[in-house]
Amino acid sequence: MKLRIVTLLLVAVCLSVVSSTALSMELTVYSARNEQLVKPIFDAYTKETGIRIRFLTDNEPALLQRLKAEGERTQADLLITVDAGNLWHAARENVLQAVDSPILRKNIPDHLRDLDGYWFGLSIRARTIVYNTNKVKPEQLGTYQDLAGPQWKNRLLLRTSKKVYNQSLVAMLIAENGREAAGSTVKGWVENLAAPPFSNDTKVMESIAAGLGDVGIVNTYYFGRLIQEKPDLPLALFWANQKEGGVHVNVSGAGVTAHAKNRDEAVRFLEWLSSPAAQGLFADANMEYPVNPEVKPHATVAAWGDFQQNAINLANAGALQADAIKLMDEAGYK
Repeated sequence: MKLRIVTLLLVAVCLSVVSSTALSMELTVYSARNEQLVKPIFDAYTKETGIRIRFLTDNEPALLQRLKAEGERTQADLLITVDAGNLWHAARENVLQAVDSPILRKNIPDHLRDLDGYWFGLSIRARTIVYNTNKVKPEQLGTYQDLAGPQWKNRLLLRTSKKVYNQSLVAMLIAENGREAAGSTVKGWVENLAAPPFSNDTKVMESIAAGLGDVGIVNTYYFGRLIQEKPDLPLALFWANQKEGGVHVNVSGAGVTAHAKNRDEAVRFLEWLSSPAAQGLFADANMEYPVNPEVKPHATVAAWGDFQQNAINLANAGALQADAIKLMDEAGYK
């Protein structure tokens, strides 16, 4: 009887230790994505695993500088940010470490992740053409390069070249077509502008809807947000370059920090984020597309239609970023 009681007590102690260990496990994430986009995902992971996630949100440059300053003392296990150019830059600054995961390789296509394992795309955002449906017919549209043609003189609106989204777009045009051809395209864009570049994609679209211009280039999730708020605006998306390589895409993504204290758990969390169970959560939060090909986009996003995406590896968005900035400056793109 005494032996049985002792055994039961030992089992209870062991279960208590396991339980307290699970409850005390904590991951720290530095996130350049807003709290309202990431917290529901973190909460879902905690509910499923019992592992708590502590997070800090800020803009990407501030988080990068913080990671560099903290060095080995950092508590951050994972960096989440937007744009492959930013992820590439973080890897180059040695604040991320390589991860070799068969699960991540299976779930995330090659062109949406660093082939050396330093960062991984987790959701896709397409940067494509938007047009005023009262003034433009879709059959008049074709490629990013076409927008540099004389038919769009004083009809094109763009966001500023200072934003990384346009820097990445031009970098990928350089990777795909070469510097000379990309330069000719950007110069044509500048010559066709109906107004000086805007500070954000939403202003571009609102100005197109108001008749200031007829076409522009925007990230799809900005279109989704605006149409959700103002469904009667005369705007539609056009999937660019469907016969010439595909729509330019980019990612929001993540990497394990160079000095992660909980490396193995950080990798497991990344793997979970790429899984079918989590992909809908991560992509739907910002009206983006899942990176995992097995997962369908949210119905709102799917309604915009299917498209072929450009399959050039997104590391080029970072590797050619400096060249893209110089090219845009030479073309007078402000």
